Amino acid sequence: MTIKEERFKVRCAVYIILRRETKILFLRRSNTSYMNGYYALPAGHVEEGESFMQAAIREAKEEINIEVTPCDLSLVLTSNQHCHVAEDEYVDLFFEVKNYKNEIKNNEPNFASELDFFTIDEIKDSIIPHTLNALYAIAENKNYLEFDKTKQ
Repeated sequence: MTIKEERFKVRCAVYIILRRETKILFLRRSNTSYMNGYYALPAGHVEEGESFMQAAIREAKEEINIEVTPCDLSLVLTSNQHCHVAEDEYVDLFFEVKNYKNEIKNNEPNFASELDFFTIDEIKDSIIPHTLNALYAIAENKNYLEFDKTKQ
């Protein structure tokens, strides 16, 4: 009998970047288990059996009410967040929205107290550090980022 070794697993999350001229849509986190009061991009975990693109389309609808198709999304950054603890290892995919349908609205007011467009400079001290680093990397046309949470 062969004993199957448990493999290391990484969590995956998708992020939605929606721009209006020089501003980006941010949510202010509230009533969550992570960084309440800080600004974040609309985002969420990839669910079992779901592709990254399907997750981005679902999260856009769930969090900010917009409908997008795969043609409306462009992958602009892949990020590896690590903390040297298996439960905190993430692969994050940042998708920029080119087109969408429906009016933008906060579909999860219990978890986001605010939804608005800001320039990065307007709120940079209040953006989740990993998200801020990702947005700077995107601005520099980088397509890959490693972020060590132990060095925040």
